[in-house]
Amino acid sequence: MLNQEILQLLTEASARGWLMEPQAKEVFRLSGLDVTRFLWTEDSQEAIRFAVKIGYPVVAKVVSPEVIHKSDVSGVVLGISGDKQLGEVFKEMGRIKGFQGVIVEETVRGTELIAGMKMDRQFGPIIMLGIGGTSVEIYKDVAIRMAPLREQDIESMLMSLKGRPLVEGYRGAEPINVEALKKMLLAFSSLVMEFEGRVGSIDLNPVICNASRCVITDARIMLTGYL
Repeated sequence: MLNQEILQLLTEASARGWLMEPQAKEVFRLSGLDVTRFLWTEDSQEAIRFAVKIGYPVVAKVVSPEVIHKSDVSGVVLGISGDKQLGEVFKEMGRIKGFQGVIVEETVRGTELIAGMKMDRQFGPIIMLGIGGTSVEIYKDVAIRMAPLREQDIESMLMSLKGRPLVEGYRGAEPINVEALKKMLLAFSSLVMEFEGRVGSIDLNPVICNASRCVITDARIMLTGYL
């Protein structure tokens, strides 16, 4: 069963129809999935203090109910290396329509994957796994299975990806922690089943996997009726 904190987050987003990134990440954090350390704030000095605490470089992303695809409005800046740059980025993002603050989060390096869910009218919730990042819509290297997932489903999905060598360690790169990926996807699948028609789709892009962890670095939840 979904706990009261998750239900409250879904209720608060019902008028808008979708959960902005910090709200979606909180849903996954409360469900035991690994998400990046982040702070959502409208105060640039608070953002700087947090960045110093977790260590540069950091990522900054705009939070706005008017912006679903942050990259379309220059709402994502990677590799911020110091206080001055973060302050300048914060100021620029403050001009974006509907500005409700900035997410400052840790930088995680590894292989970019995408995971997600869509409610199918015939089959119910289906789960996607693929090679992620900004090129996902071009290459469409994804595998789909019906929820709930089993461990063998995840293994089958990985085997079917054209980009599987990236997961296994391409040209001497370190392979990802497949067990961490399986754990994340099984937990994600269980959560999807608990939504019981409240959620129409979920995008986790990217999920960054390396030798030690698989972490959700960006997330969006669309509620039922708002696809």
